[in-house]
Amino acid sequence: MPAVNQPISEPVNKPPLINPYLAIFLGVAGSGFSAIFTKMADAPPMVIAFYRLGFTVLLLAPFTFRHGAGEVLHMGKKDVVLASLSGFMLALHFAVWIASLDYTSIASSTVLVTMHPLFVIAGGYLFYKERIKPVGLLGAAMAILGSVLIGISDFRVGGQALYGDLLAFSGAVFMAGYVLIGRGLRKYLGLLPYLFVVYGMACLVLLACSFLMKNPLGPYPGWTWVYFLALALVPTIGGHTVFNWALKYVKAAVVSVSILGEPIGATILAYIIFHQVPTALQLTGGSIIIAGLALFIWSSRGGE
Repeated sequence: MPAVNQPISEPVNKPPLINPYLAIFLGVAGSGFSAIFTKMADAPPMVIAFYRLGFTVLLLAPFTFRHGAGEVLHMGKKDVVLASLSGFMLALHFAVWIASLDYTSIASSTVLVTMHPLFVIAGGYLFYKERIKPVGLLGAAMAILGSVLIGISDFRVGGQALYGDLLAFSGAVFMAGYVLIGRGLRKYLGLLPYLFVVYGMACLVLLACSFLMKNPLGPYPGWTWVYFLALALVPTIGGHTVFNWALKYVKAAVVSVSILGEPIGATILAYIIFHQVPTALQLTGGSIIIAGLALFIWSSRGGE
């Protein structure tokens, strides 16, 4: 058995135990609960984001210390800076997206925040020379079009809804930066050491912002604490962490475009829990997203 402080990285050429595309599909399913649990939590947006990542760090810490403490301690300065920047991007993503749910609908917010493939595809080409086949671009365009159709009936011009839409869209920009940085680092950094730095930095940024905005860290209703923990377990560990694991094996654009499936799950859950009946446009958009995702991932697998 290796010592606890010995760096343990995922072997570069070792095939994954789980099919990355299946893992991404399960991650998308988990991410669909993000807006639902967030909407249910009775706390300021910055506090919700802080506890979501705070609980995530606590849950992952024992595994990180057991299997990746050495790698964390031996990370180069450049890697620490980049991972910290990724965490900063993730903190901003959560902060503005969660805030958007107070101003616009779940459908509109999740649609706009999942527009980040536009930026990821461009960034992947510029920074990593990741070429996307024309068929893949068509699939990406279909998925984005489907996402727009899901929320188009909820778009309202002006007022609070427009402000919420702008917050959600800015969340897409920050999400793209987070995914692109992760794609570069995950080529040689182990999953747990990378996440410990990223989630830890994001947690610290959100804590500082909460103090600056004078948001109380408690007390909150009992069920709100349950939702904090649920946000850590389901959409963060079951969603974001799975996506970060998959970044070692697939292109950043594949992960990013696959996350476009989140509005489908969010729309279905919003119907079940909040009795928000999906419109014909939303149902049509969901079908287009599924078709676009299938086309994009199929075209990308040949180049992996």
